[in-house]
Amino acid sequence: MTLAYYSVAAREEFWTEHWGGHSVDELLAVARVSPLTPLVTRALPAHGRVLEAGCGLGQYVILLRERGWRAAGVDGSVEALAACRRAAAVPLAASDLRALAIRSGALAAYVSLGVVEHDPDGPDAILAEARRVLAPGGALVISVPYLNGVRRLGAPWIRRRQSALSRRGGTFYQYAFTRREFVAALRRHAFTPLAAHPYDPARVLRAAARALRGGRRRAAGTGSGAPARHAADGRRGWLRGLARQALYSEPALRLLGHMLLVVARRA
Repeated sequence: MTLAYYSVAAREEFWTEHWGGHSVDELLAVARVSPLTPLVTRALPAHGRVLEAGCGLGQYVILLRERGWRAAGVDGSVEALAACRRAAAVPLAASDLRALAIRSGALAAYVSLGVVEHDPDGPDAILAEARRVLAPGGALVISVPYLNGVRRLGAPWIRRRQSALSRRGGTFYQYAFTRREFVAALRRHAFTPLAAHPYDPARVLRAAARALRGGRRRAAGTGSGAPARHAADGRRGWLRGLARQALYSEPALRLLGHMLLVVARRA
């Protein structure tokens, strides 16, 4: 049931453009309030070395070190690591995640958020290396795109669209996994899954809301009064609270969750 996605840009060009569209400070501010962050931090041991594999701009390396963990990051994008170094003095290195320059059993925890799905050969080589560098009983905190209810329903259309893109010269981008598929991959490498959390159910809805807000601002111009704006802001805040509560219910997460975070222990 795994779905494969393709990109029109070459791999190196895609990641340079992807990280170039964000700043470290911006992503760090998001991480500090994200519902994902407590899921990650609750899974980490209090002591020992923590590696974020595929750290990108390094916002989680910075955040974890702020909160007392001995965290370091590795990534394949030299440009992203350089941007992180300009923002904060944290330990970083460029590395292939399938061949880390870390001794076996050296880590207490291995964190990887939205990374292993980008290997066209599948997640196994990266998972095998994660197991090697983790100490027995070490924590694995890892996320991948989730083949949620909506994606399952749309799978035939998604496959046709992605196959057409591949035939036109598109390059492999990522896989999306069901919960069962990814848990099976972890078990193949002697990880014991402890918990699985779908997250980010509002990704598509946020994009639609941004487009809608932009259209309303253009239509309204600048003539609306401040009291009306304050009243509208209050109503929107109340509605956002209700929407957030509904979106983070278990049925909504299974239906709409963009990513799946799995916490596991190395045998």
